[in-house]
Order: sequence, then C-alpha cells, then structure tokens
Amino acid sequence: MSPTNTDSRTVVCVACGRGNRVPAAADGLPRCGSCTSPLPWIADAGDADFEEVAEKAAPVVLVDLWATWCGPCRTVGPALEQVARELAGRIKLVRVDVDQAPRIAQKFQVQAVPTLILMDRGEVIARQAGAAPAPALRQWVEQALRDRR
Repeated sequence: MSPTNTDSRTVVCVACGRGNRVPAAADGLPRCGSCTSPLPWIADAGDADFEEVAEKAAPVVLVDLWATWCGPCRTVGPALEQVARELAGRIKLVRVDVDQAPRIAQKFQVQAVPTLILMDRGEVIARQAGAAPAPALRQWVEQALRDRR
C-alpha cells in the first residue's frame, strides 16, 4: 500500500492490537505491519480531496455526510466506525462534514444529515438518510455488497 496523501490516522489492528498509521488515500488496502491482517480504513475528506480519498479508492466506500451540530450524526459516527472495523478489508469509511464541504453536499444533493452513501469507484450503489444502530448499518452495507456481485 503506497501512500498518496500525507493525512493519516492511527488505527489499532483488531487481530493483534498493534497501532498502525493508515493514510487517507493510498493504492491497495491497508494491512497491519505486524500480522498483515486487514485494517479498518477510516478517513476524513472535503471538497479538495474527496475524489482522491473516496472516489478513487479500491474497496467500496461508505461515505458519511454529517454535520457537527447534528445529534443523530454524532450518534451514528461510532456505529459507522464499528462497521468499518467489522468489515475491515472490504470497505473504507469516509466522513465528510457537509458544512466544511459544500460542493460535496451539493454534488450528492444532501437534504438531510446524516446521509450515507455506498460508492464503488465513484459510482453510487446505495444511499440512505438517517441514523441507525451498527447491526442495521452492517446489514445494509452487506446487502449492497451482495447485490453488487
């Protein structure tokens, strides 16, 4: 996995517990440097880097369009991160603050937050608005992945 973006986040490997730096954008999929298990890929993006971080990503991307003032957005955030951990190696979670990224909000015609979009190499394959618990979100993502095959 070769980095193409300097922004990175430290994530803990679910398998061995080691911390790993994962860039917001890169070729391939992130793997633990110690045990080589797939790592959860969670990144933030805005108007300037959304294409690089989300649309060009190899795995299916779960885009969370949210706002800091939105209570349901703050509730669904941890649930989405749990889904990203559970589906490590299969999806990438990209969080977009619509107040900081108005072009992205306009592009996806966001009328309510949170809005969740599943994308495969830039193509929208599923969309839903509103918060839900982690098991329901995982089921929605897995169903969209099955339908995509």
